[in-house]
Amino acid sequence: MNHSHHMATTSDPHAGHQHPTTSGSHGDHGGGSGMHMMAMTFYFGYENVEVLFTGLVINSAGEMAGAFVAVFLLGLLYEGLKISREALLRKSQVSIRYNSMPVPGPNGTTLMETHKTVGQRMFSLPHMMQTLLHIIQVVVSYFLMLIFMTYNAYLCIAVAAGAGTGYFLFSWKKAVVVDITEHCH
Repeated sequence: MNHSHHMATTSDPHAGHQHPTTSGSHGDHGGGSGMHMMAMTFYFGYENVEVLFTGLVINSAGEMAGAFVAVFLLGLLYEGLKISREALLRKSQVSIRYNSMPVPGPNGTTLMETHKTVGQRMFSLPHMMQTLLHIIQVVVSYFLMLIFMTYNAYLCIAVAAGAGTGYFLFSWKKAVVVDITEHCH
């Protein structure tokens, strides 16, 4: 079994820097395909950009444009899932309990602060839907993180632009509760 590796560098004319690659026999570990070292600096390339899965490689400006749109939509989906889960939670509130507690007010007065506690049943359809949406949201968030970790600037911009646009589109109606006693934001 030959474990020797031959280091080579391939230059992407659009990136402006070198991309190290490793080629050689990998025995039972890689099935003969080359192993790529991950870029550790941001670059604007669109050739030989591997995304998420082996074989999913961007090699042209058109493929990068398609990937940009797909990643943008994935970021949009992530924000949409967050807001959808919150809306579903509000709709599925089963029991509401109010708790009051005294808090210091201005000039030595005492104010009563009331908190609403909401509960739901574990095996209810809304909770099962919440769980499924949570799993999808976690998977999408890890995909976005791994895409960002390619350090390809086009894909990083797509992640940020998709998440920002998703927040803008979906979060504008979200009720925001401001706790005036909270000092860490």
